[in-house]
Amino acid sequence: MAGDIDIGDSSPAPVAERDLVLITGMSGAGRTQAIHTFEDLGYFCIDNLPPALLGQLVSLAALPGSRVRKVAVVCDVRGGAFFEELISEIDRLEARGERPRILFLTADDRTLVNRFKETRRRHPLADIGSVTEGISRERELLQAVEQRADLLIDTTDLPPRRLRALIREEFITAGRETQLMVTVSSFGFKYGVPIDADVVMDVRFLPNPYYLDRLRSKTGLQDEVREFVFSKPEAEIFLDRWYPLIEFLLPNYLSEGKTALHIALGCTGGMHRSVALAEETAAHVQRLGYTVTVTHRDISKDRTR
Repeated sequence: MAGDIDIGDSSPAPVAERDLVLITGMSGAGRTQAIHTFEDLGYFCIDNLPPALLGQLVSLAALPGSRVRKVAVVCDVRGGAFFEELISEIDRLEARGERPRILFLTADDRTLVNRFKETRRRHPLADIGSVTEGISRERELLQAVEQRADLLIDTTDLPPRRLRALIREEFITAGRETQLMVTVSSFGFKYGVPIDADVVMDVRFLPNPYYLDRLRSKTGLQDEVREFVFSKPEAEIFLDRWYPLIEFLLPNYLSEGKTALHIALGCTGGMHRSVALAEETAAHVQRLGYTVTVTHRDISKDRTR
């Protein structure tokens, strides 16, 4: 099981606001990649859930105060006899007004056999017979749910990266779950580079306000420091090049499946130049339509020395 159900004090969500995705299909066809993709996109994810528990899960998500809006569940033949209840459980959900979106993953027999050989894993229906016999039995069991699928993806010649991209394109609502969450931070190099930063920009090439007595105790959040930093021609030239780089990077990170990005700007102490430029960078990212937060890791450290 992956994710946490958070019960708060907000009002219950209407049915229409919840998104229930049911992932199923052939063993070895990419269900693990699929559930990880939904997990990265903020879904509450459960792997190998017995179908009989689907209704209880939906009821739990609908409790007053529940903040669960997006649920992705894997139901497959690993559940044994329980799996045969899947179609009837889907019918019960639809009768309640809950319409799960069904993602069905498959691949040809040769590919599935090779994948099981490569991973040295046992097919869940091959307790006695061969992997090929297990695959054949599984196809029979899955016929009914395959016919109900909203999206069928054949992963025979599909790299994992492309599978993740297809799921994002076909199952995720544009402008909401596809959004890239961006953190912009400032830091001081003398305190170390943030270990979780994806993009690091060194802005120590700019004139340092620290050497002016009137600015030394101030920070890049204050107008006097910002005016000093952005009045310099170097800062103007930098932003003319920095903004296009950001505009190029963000959609490409998103298309590669990244859902969170940390951009860190550093100066010597993390109090003046990096703070002003982090604020400016965050404002530009927000203008581009991304969700952004800004933090200043070292803004107060030099003040206490």
